[in-house]
Amino acid sequence: MSKLQGKTAVITGGSSGIGLAAAKRFVAEGAHVFIVGRRQSELDKAKAEIGRNVTAVQADVANLDDLGRLYARVKDEKGGLDIIVASAGIVERKLTTDVTPEHFDKTLGINARGAYFTVQMALPLMRTGGSIVLVSSALHLKGVPEYGTYAATKAALRSFSRTWAMELKDRGIRVNTLSSGAIDTPIIDSQFKTPDEADDGRAFFASITPLGRIGRSEEMAAAILFLASDDSSYSTGIDLAADGGMIQS
Repeated sequence: MSKLQGKTAVITGGSSGIGLAAAKRFVAEGAHVFIVGRRQSELDKAKAEIGRNVTAVQADVANLDDLGRLYARVKDEKGGLDIIVASAGIVERKLTTDVTPEHFDKTLGINARGAYFTVQMALPLMRTGGSIVLVSSALHLKGVPEYGTYAATKAALRSFSRTWAMELKDRGIRVNTLSSGAIDTPIIDSQFKTPDEADDGRAFFASITPLGRIGRSEEMAAAILFLASDDSSYSTGIDLAADGGMIQS
């Protein structure tokens, strides 16, 4: 039997990378998925790739009006919500000495504030027994130069999951965090100026990963499915590391 049959899910950052892989897996498991992203062209491509049981909504998670419009559509079309996957995020590499208030506010606004209100504004629609998955990063447990603001936002997600696991337990809503390692998605290319630099970045991350390689989006989708489905029915407030051992290195 399909693991998410009849479920409704919202996946932010669902037009590429981990979010898109999760959306494909959810649909294959019987869910209807609302994918959310800022770029309509990417959403259109993702919707075509997924093919069925998918609604694409252009929205910026840092904009509360956009989130309100998203959830109004979910309510109108499905009446409620079973799963949230907060996967939207950005990375801009900067040494602490180079961080500007604009960079700081943008990074925290999308990665931390955006995830917070993605969840908060969904709660009136969440059904009993629902699941919330926050896509964090192994970097929140490491000290990697140039990733200070990014890692801080991912540490915030870990904190949110602990709090929400307790606040939402009486509704039967489970909240868990996925700490991914370096994953081969477009977000890696966005951190570097040239393809060669991006390849060097991939090689660096592989070198600090005990399994000797970076991960695949499909591997993260499998982990997200575990957290979103009844396979993890006795897990809430956890931080699942799917990082090739990076945290241990």
